[in-house]
Amino acid sequence: MATSQWNTSLPLSDAWSGYLAEAQAQITTLNTRAVLLLLVNIPVLAIAVNVLRQLIIPRRASTPPEVFHWIPFLGSAISYGNDPLKFFFDCREKYGDVFTFILLGKRVTVALGPKGNNFILGGKSIVFNAEDAYTPLTTPVFGRDVVYDVPNEKFMEQKRFVKVGLSTDNLRAYVGMIEEEVEEYMRKEGTFRVFQANDINEWGQFDVVQVLQEITILTASRTLQGREVRGNLDKEYASLYNDLDGGFTPINWMMPNLPLESYRKRDRAHKKMSDFYVDIIRKRKAGNADADHDMIAALLEQKYRSGEALKDHEVAHIMIALLMAGQHTSSATGSWSLLHIAHNPDIGEALYKEQVQHFGTPDGKLRSMTYEELRALPVMDAVIRETLRMHPPIHSIMRYVRDDVPVPGTLSNPGKDKTYIIPKGNFVMASPAVSQMDPLVWKNPQHWDPSRWSDPEGVAAQAFKTYLDENGEKVDYGFGAVSKGTESPYQPFGAGKHRCIGEQFAYMQLGTLIATIIRNVELRIDQIPEHNYHTMITMPKTPRTISYRRRKFD
Repeated sequence: MATSQWNTSLPLSDAWSGYLAEAQAQITTLNTRAVLLLLVNIPVLAIAVNVLRQLIIPRRASTPPEVFHWIPFLGSAISYGNDPLKFFFDCREKYGDVFTFILLGKRVTVALGPKGNNFILGGKSIVFNAEDAYTPLTTPVFGRDVVYDVPNEKFMEQKRFVKVGLSTDNLRAYVGMIEEEVEEYMRKEGTFRVFQANDINEWGQFDVVQVLQEITILTASRTLQGREVRGNLDKEYASLYNDLDGGFTPINWMMPNLPLESYRKRDRAHKKMSDFYVDIIRKRKAGNADADHDMIAALLEQKYRSGEALKDHEVAHIMIALLMAGQHTSSATGSWSLLHIAHNPDIGEALYKEQVQHFGTPDGKLRSMTYEELRALPVMDAVIRETLRMHPPIHSIMRYVRDDVPVPGTLSNPGKDKTYIIPKGNFVMASPAVSQMDPLVWKNPQHWDPSRWSDPEGVAAQAFKTYLDENGEKVDYGFGAVSKGTESPYQPFGAGKHRCIGEQFAYMQLGTLIATIIRNVELRIDQIPEHNYHTMITMPKTPRTISYRRRKFD
């Protein structure tokens, strides 16, 4: 009877299932709490361990000091990325000229000052390797078998080939082409509607970065890129360029294989642009194109030391590299130059008077410039030099360390015998920008002052002389003898074997561009924008709108 009642009121299976359900619910609750606790506490624990490691574990005497950071892997990425120069100066004050910081899991040892630049940029490429540092960024954009996708010796040969296309005769021809392109742009683009209205009283406005990006693409395509490229600068080409440019950012270097649409756009754009250049090359080889003796023609005539000619895709990819690298640096430096000129009307007037003095004609007009005349304009030269001092296009230059490297005692521990060792697998970083803004070297370095370059015995002139090193050490890295220049506190285009070989073209392009704009309009702006360090090339932040007014009636 009792058993029957038991079975009727609460079957054994139901009792067990209820117990198991309750236990499972409790376990699930415990698991959820445990997971939440782990999610909260693991990062906290990791941060705590990271902090304790830095505070408690003694640093080896041969190891450069490490910049204190809270979050492992992330390290100092945020403070470095937001304002690298402030980060460098703050670290130098605390740790000296040589220190290591963590950048998204990478150990980066920095060496500051002219000696630091000389140590890294003048180092042997078999130890401080640029290819290993930059190929994740450059190869998807420029293409395979060029620049950092080839051994250093082959890259030096490719630089020699490019230098042939930058001959003095070509530079002479480019001045007139650039002047024509800028004048045509101002006559036709909607940005300059007020100028086109032939009104000398009304002020117009333009976004300096947008205008300079468009003008430098036009001028680079007209000069370096060739007639076929200039004739195809349509919306599709501009879209391809923008997609390719979208893959040339710091995040692409730090994380080269993210499954993002911008990465896919970059790859599709590279393929189409590469095919575009290869098609031009094949038509020229077949004799089906009427072409000038431009950069493509110069490259097609070159051969490696082995006797092998450049392949079509190598020429195409070098042309892409020239377009990307040249356009970025010129548009950035041109933008900063015009911003400072607009902020200093007296400099703008000095530039205009210089144009009138050298190129004025009896009828009150200004004749065209020549390459030699452009190089002999002291005010223009000082403006460009000073702009490059304050706003070098690239603030940091990196190399991958292939072998353990001792840091010279004079750099790591001045006056002491101890020497730091940078271990294999680290990255090293130089920052010529720090030397160019160092108050220990330059008077009022935060002040844009082109007049500092007029004193032949002044700091600026001596720094430039060391950079050119006209009577000193010359080094031939395979693309012609150049000054080493690695010990100068002024290195706007880098130094050593990876020094930019296009600096003569850059000076010519910038000088012609600025002169043509200054001839036509006055410029004004109330405040200089801050730096945007979140791009590969340091650009001005918004707002960056310049006001302009036409100088004379047509």
